[in-house]
Amino acid sequence: MAMLEVKDLHVYYGVIQALKGISFEVNQGEVIALIGANGAGKTTTLQTLTGLIPAKQGSIIFEGKDITRVPAHKIVEMGIAHVPEGRRVFSQLSVYENLLLGAYTRKDKKEIEESLKTVYKRFPRLEERKNQRAGTLSGGEQQMLAMGRALMSKPRIIVMDEPSMGLSPIFVNEIFDIIKVVSESGTTVLLVEQNAKKALSIADRAYVLETGRISLSGKAEDLLHDESVQKAYLGE
Repeated sequence: MAMLEVKDLHVYYGVIQALKGISFEVNQGEVIALIGANGAGKTTTLQTLTGLIPAKQGSIIFEGKDITRVPAHKIVEMGIAHVPEGRRVFSQLSVYENLLLGAYTRKDKKEIEESLKTVYKRFPRLEERKNQRAGTLSGGEQQMLAMGRALMSKPRIIVMDEPSMGLSPIFVNEIFDIIKVVSESGTTVLLVEQNAKKALSIADRAYVLETGRISLSGKAEDLLHDESVQKAYLGE
């Protein structure tokens, strides 16, 4: 059984239909990439999965439980963490305070401390800047903080929306290295990313979204060499 199963998902913004019956699955331990042009429905998909937008029709099954109507904060408690597009760190709070907010659903102080140590180990720069206000960090550091904050909830699966957006090439490489490490440590990853080449290079499988529908799916490696994908998304 798949860890996350999306079946015939329809989502509307008013009268405009953003998702037109998409179905896909994510297995335990996989890195799955969702690629597509702007406006294809990638962000909408992630926001619906994490309870931020209601589905009009269809179902979302996580570890055998139907979470289609579950509120966002409960979904975090169940083990799905969301790294939103544009990072959305709390700019007036310190790095340390932002990270603690990521653990708000957890009660065991000792375990939270352990998670904090793990995040600092993975993101040494965050430890160096733990007392600094989040708003004073560079874009790449804010992205690390958004990822670190999501990991503080001890997720079973982490969904990431455009983690490389607006970052310098050095930071882009660093962020993708971290995504690989997160995956190798046992956390499942669902990744929405404009940089299709990078996403496909680290993913196991991928789905291509076009105007609210899945037009193509398969092994990431196969899609990387697919002529239509290369033309449309890889600039080749």
